[in-house]
Amino acid sequence: MEVLTLRDAKIGESYRVKRISGQGAVKRRIMDMGLTKNAGFTVVKVAPLGDPVQIHLRGYQLSLRKQDAEMVQIEPIDASEIEDN
Repeated sequence: MEVLTLRDAKIGESYRVKRISGQGAVKRRIMDMGLTKNAGFTVVKVAPLGDPVQIHLRGYQLSLRKQDAEMVQIEPIDASEIEDN
């Protein structure tokens, strides 16, 4: 099965975080923003060149750079599975 990252996510679709592949301070920064394992979110906007990606997560909007989005492995889910969305 192909691994999807936040970089591959489609506007209007909902996903769950499976894994964060970064290490150290970079991984901690992504997790501190609320992107933790099993967190559900919806993609709101992707800039024309894919940088940044804007998502709705835990009741707020979050924008991530392309290089950070590539570290977040995701799986598609139904929007009804997301809490605080």
